[in-house]
Amino acid sequence: MARTGPAPFSGTGNVAAVSAVIVTVVLAFVGYIATYTNNVRLSQRQERLARINRQLSELYGPLFSISEAHSRTFAEFRRRHSRNGVSPFVGETPPTAEELTEWRLWVTSVFLPTLRSMRDLVVQNADLLIEPEVPEVLLQLCAHVSGYEITVARWEQGDHSEHLSIVHYPADELAAYINRSFTLLKAAQARLLGRRRLRRLLQT
Repeated sequence: MARTGPAPFSGTGNVAAVSAVIVTVVLAFVGYIATYTNNVRLSQRQERLARINRQLSELYGPLFSISEAHSRTFAEFRRRHSRNGVSPFVGETPPTAEELTEWRLWVTSVFLPTLRSMRDLVVQNADLLIEPEVPEVLLQLCAHVSGYEITVARWEQGDHSEHLSIVHYPADELAAYINRSFTLLKAAQARLLGRRRLRRLLQT
């Protein structure tokens, strides 16, 4: 009499089933890695965009605006009160007593408060600088302001023997640095915002 029982073991079918499971697991793992990598990349971009937004709104944006205002105000001062169109202190002829009085008024009322605002932005937001260290041109700005504070303090005591800061104001270098940094950050911000808008469109 023939014996009955389970069907004989099928090696081929079992291997195929195991292979299918392995492929499924591998694809799931690869998908997880791809999703994780993409999420990390998106998170890094968001952090980069958030930092750039802070750099623009808290440091380079205000610094750019104040610097431009200072340059235009000083240009207007030169147009109105300078004989040579440059500065009362440039040229062979020394400034008159009237010109020095006008200069002290503009320094104490307009120029120094503006320069202090720029100095304070740098000092209070040094962590938002593009560079790992404070650039020399910004250090010179801070020193220029401190030098003028000494000069103004002497004016308040009646000493008018000095009328300039002991540290030169890096006008051209500072303007170039601020303009370059502001433009660089605005371009980076636009690129990141463009990528984010594109992702949103693809998800809709």
